[in-house]
Amino acid sequence: MKIDIEKYKEVFARIDALPRKNLNALGVDPFGFDPESLKPLVPLMLWLYRNYFRCEVEGIENIPDGRMMVIANHAGGLPFDGAMIGCAFLMDALKPRLLRGMVDTWVAELPFIHSWYTRLGQITGLPKSCEALLEADEAVLVFPEGMRAVLKLYRDRYKLLKFGHGFMRCAMHTDAPIVPVSVIGSEEQAPTIAHILPLGKAMRLPVFPLIFPQLLPVPLPVKYRIRIGKPMRFRGSARDPELVSQHVAKVHKTMQKMLDQGLKKRESIFF
Repeated sequence: MKIDIEKYKEVFARIDALPRKNLNALGVDPFGFDPESLKPLVPLMLWLYRNYFRCEVEGIENIPDGRMMVIANHAGGLPFDGAMIGCAFLMDALKPRLLRGMVDTWVAELPFIHSWYTRLGQITGLPKSCEALLEADEAVLVFPEGMRAVLKLYRDRYKLLKFGHGFMRCAMHTDAPIVPVSVIGSEEQAPTIAHILPLGKAMRLPVFPLIFPQLLPVPLPVKYRIRIGKPMRFRGSARDPELVSQHVAKVHKTMQKMLDQGLKKRESIFF
């Protein structure tokens, strides 16, 4: 497929403006990211962002320079929410930023998908990898509810599950600010009413969700409302479990409040 370069010139310029100091002679960074691999996806991502999900972004001015850990709620099975958050940071931020998403370890067992994700800048969710990216002043996207968020049923939408503590330890080790992000809309895009565990196991997937009203795993054209909160900094020893737990609870409370406020303002899931 031939891409109309003039039509997407502004987005291509933003991709070209991403830091390239760590690229080798082949144009790939130490983590396998190739900036040029983003460009073929621009027409689809921009259409999803502007036209399908009609993303409305608030708080874009809160995105800091340098290293950061972006924390968001997660839902819907397929990672459209992560992609749309990434579009906001790349396409609408004052300075374009690439979010390096931490993907579940089971994705590493999928040869084609894993290599493709790597080329796009995503990386397996291991603490050492996360800290290495932050030390390199990258922006890392983490869903602290983990895989459990994908298992959440529709009746439990927008009720944050318990957060893991790994993201906080990484942020404290690297002195990286945490940027909370709430996404309203993703939990209605593919309502999960049940799980078919045997089928998921047969397909080598963590779970196979039964969604309704769709017959196919295609997201509903809901409207996304993305709110970017102010950066949060946490000091102290990451080896102190009680302190880490207190910090995690503060982030959890902040994000749940952001979700509750967003839901109160919303009048329709489609408009």
